[in-house]
Amino acid sequence: MRYSSFLLTATLGATLVAGTAQARDYSEIRLGVDLPYEPFMYREADGELTGFEIELGEAVCDYLEATCTWVEQDWDGIIPGLLARNYDAIMSSMSINEERAQQVLFSEAYYTTPSVWVTALDREIDIDDRASLEGLVVGVQRATLQDNYVTELYGDVVEVRRYTGGSEVVTDMRAGRLDLAFMDYPVAESNMAIDTDESEFKRISDFIKEPSHIFGEGVGVAFRKRDQALADDFNEALAALKEDGTYDEIMNRYFSYDIKL
Repeated sequence: MRYSSFLLTATLGATLVAGTAQARDYSEIRLGVDLPYEPFMYREADGELTGFEIELGEAVCDYLEATCTWVEQDWDGIIPGLLARNYDAIMSSMSINEERAQQVLFSEAYYTTPSVWVTALDREIDIDDRASLEGLVVGVQRATLQDNYVTELYGDVVEVRRYTGGSEVVTDMRAGRLDLAFMDYPVAESNMAIDTDESEFKRISDFIKEPSHIFGEGVGVAFRKRDQALADDFNEALAALKEDGTYDEIMNRYFSYDIKL
């Protein structure tokens, strides 16, 4: 999972090459983000922000000749924060779905990743055997698609324990306070070394991207509905970064597989 007033100054300018958005002047673009959510966004030991979406967001701002300012916000308040004008857009691993699209305007999707079930290496749990799941405790990040999925499909048999951040789910998995976790695969890969010989955890499911009414159509940048011009410019920037190879360069620093749509 991944924000003062709107400090973005838009001025009508000359038209760019045919087929591109109208030129605008940007001074600062404030982007809401929920930290940490490795490998998408997190702080290094020196306090600097990094991660796939941080680097991609900075590249978008560079393309738009703007300064990126990252504003931290807990996930369950991230859309209200946008609507309250605490930041200009959300770039924090927000999946596009119908419920959110009623509140915000999305960019084109810029990545997609699967979710997975994870348990301790020494546990034998069959996620397809519902009866055997009775009473097990499952950790999820609150108000995420993973929360929705577990609540809707397994809420009648398991105890769903919700956390403010994904790192708290990992902490309680390590402490043995959870039987299972359901999370984005890259988060499990980055924080729990899933699918490696060094991990104390294991993946017990295939990659999960369905049903679409829960998982949506990929991850997009979220804007207030009135900010179509800003959304258009983000779409143009993201397309250009994919075209010139910048997107792939950033992606390959964080993933061993392709997350583009």
